[in-house]
Formats: sequence, C-alpha cells, structure tokens
Amino acid sequence: MSIGSTFLIAFGLAMDAFAVALTNGMCLYRVGKKEMFLTAALFGAFQGGMPVIGYFAGQSFRGYMDTWSNWAALILLGGIGGRMIWEAWKGLKGPEQCESKMGLSLNLLLFQGFATSIDALTVGIGFAVIGADLFISALCIAAVTFCCSWAGVCMGKQCGRFLKHKAEIFGGALLILLGLKLFLDG
Repeated sequence: MSIGSTFLIAFGLAMDAFAVALTNGMCLYRVGKKEMFLTAALFGAFQGGMPVIGYFAGQSFRGYMDTWSNWAALILLGGIGGRMIWEAWKGLKGPEQCESKMGLSLNLLLFQGFATSIDALTVGIGFAVIGADLFISALCIAAVTFCCSWAGVCMGKQCGRFLKHKAEIFGGALLILLGLKLFLDG
C-alpha cells in the first residue's frame, strides 16, 4: 500500500476524532493550549495504537484471507465509512446541543479517544490482511489524528456547530472511496 493511500486512510479515520475535538472546542468550558495538546495527544495515541492491536489480531487469520484481501479492504473500509456517514446523517436530522459548559477531564478524553478509535482497530485488521507496513501506517494515523484533533479544538473555539457532521460525512466518504480504490487495484 502506498504512503498516499496510508495518508488518506489516516485522514479518513481522523475525522471522528476531529469532529469530537471540534465539539469539545465548541461546548466545553475553558479549553486552552494544555487541553488542546492533551486532546490531540490522546486521540492520536488511541488512533495510532488501535491499528496495531487490530493488525496482530488480523495476523492470526491472514493466510486464509490473502486471496480475499481486496474484498476485505472494500468491506472493512466501506463498512466503516458507511457507518460514519449514517451516524453523521442521523446527527444532521437532529443535531445535539451543548448540554452544559462542563470542563474537559482526563476521563472524558480517555473515553472519547477510545470511542473514536474503534474504527482504527478494524482498519488494523485490514492492514494485516493486505500486508501493509504497520509502523508507517500507525505512525501516519497517529500524526494525522494529532494534527486534525488540534485543529478541531481550535476551530471549535472559533466556529459554530455546523462543521461537526459534515466532517464525519467527508471522512466516511473518503474511507468508502479508498476501499473502492483498493478493491479495484486488486
């Protein structure tokens, strides 16, 4: 898999973290540089670490999947992207409001980091199936997520709520298109 494809996967996966970081910036009380860094670092660590876990889980059945890797990439990335679009579409129909001006806590960030990285676990299984370079892939995902999360918190402080679901739709569409590309490249 090319570095360009890896970057596109990383960017697509980072959209969930971006959307959550954006919401944190808009809704949570007193989000400064320390909170921005902590958000970006934790989200990047989760997004970069989950593919590693998924990769090693996927290695156990790689031999069975070699002949089906293009289908696996299409199904995994298409499914993840489709779920992201579906969740964002539901949110567009009834967007949630900021419930309170609560502060940003470590427990909240850990929960958010884990929740936004479940998709990355599945992508890690796909990486094992297609034999992607784990170190480069995980590092790229972590770095892109860090940057997108930092930008999300900054933008959230400046912008309105309208970007959240649009970012998830864009990220989901990107993953679906990448799954199709990998499938067609065979």
